[in-house]
Amino acid sequence: MASITTQPRVCSIARTLELVGEKWALLAVREVFLGNRRFDEMVRRTGAPRDTLAARLKTLVGSGILERRQYSEHPVRHEYRLTPAGRELYPVIMTLMNWGDKHLAGEEGPPRAFEHSCGHRFVPQVVCEACGERVEVRDVTPVGAG
Repeated sequence: MASITTQPRVCSIARTLELVGEKWALLAVREVFLGNRRFDEMVRRTGAPRDTLAARLKTLVGSGILERRQYSEHPVRHEYRLTPAGRELYPVIMTLMNWGDKHLAGEEGPPRAFEHSCGHRFVPQVVCEACGERVEVRDVTPVGAG
């Protein structure tokens, strides 16, 4: 009997999840977005084990999502800043938050809201870059290999 070998689908989602798909990685990115750039503050705000967070930060720096900058010489201390590629994760983080607000917040409601510079509450949406229309799953068709 011949064995059937299956190959995982080549997918940008899978590639991205290799870098940011683990809870502590995304929470570290969230903290940098919120202005908490120092390791001890990230540990405190995320609840991540120190060694786990250190490993995730190293991966995020190595992948070009964060950069590590020294802010103190004695003792040597570093903080983390978003790279341009890291800043492009903002819509992803905000969309995840919005989904959680809708489906997981419970009776007490969302723990945090954001206001856009126009003065209104910010609610992220996915829109088509070409026509500006809001995108629903039924509006998109996969093309190409995969």
